[in-house]
Amino acid sequence: MSQNMLAEIFSLSAKLLKTATEQGQTIATAESCTGGLIGAAITSAPGSSTAFRGGIIAYHNDIKIEQLAVDPAIIAEFGAVSGPVAEQMASGCLNKLGVDIAVSVTGVAGPGGGSAEKPVGTVWMGVATRQGVYSAKHFFDGMDRNKVRDHTCLAALKALLAELDQTS
Repeated sequence: MSQNMLAEIFSLSAKLLKTATEQGQTIATAESCTGGLIGAAITSAPGSSTAFRGGIIAYHNDIKIEQLAVDPAIIAEFGAVSGPVAEQMASGCLNKLGVDIAVSVTGVAGPGGGSAEKPVGTVWMGVATRQGVYSAKHFFDGMDRNKVRDHTCLAALKALLAELDQTS
């Protein structure tokens, strides 16, 4: 991870926690391709326990199903790297951890595992609140595994902050 990216992640994490704490909002993460990187970034900021409740690393589909209540039929129909799965991961995390906002990520970090339909660098992100859930596709082209994960972490922090900005 570059020093600039690391500085941006730490800065966003601190801003996210400050905003969430001021609003009395709680946050959680459901991570597949990032393997806990988003939660680690958030908890790097002092006082993170005021807003961050925790995260679930759901790398394997069985964990997505068992811990996040992702419907196996949705995985079978759309694949683990899809908007519907990202939405169910975020909603499942929101409900299981009892938070106000949850973010989820599921993607193909590489170097293998990609396909013509879902090449390496494809990431779906879900954001769930008590008002609803949405997903967005991101594509981090031409990056190695760690850069895909770093950029996914940064995008997730930005999505959480944007959601908090909308609720203020």
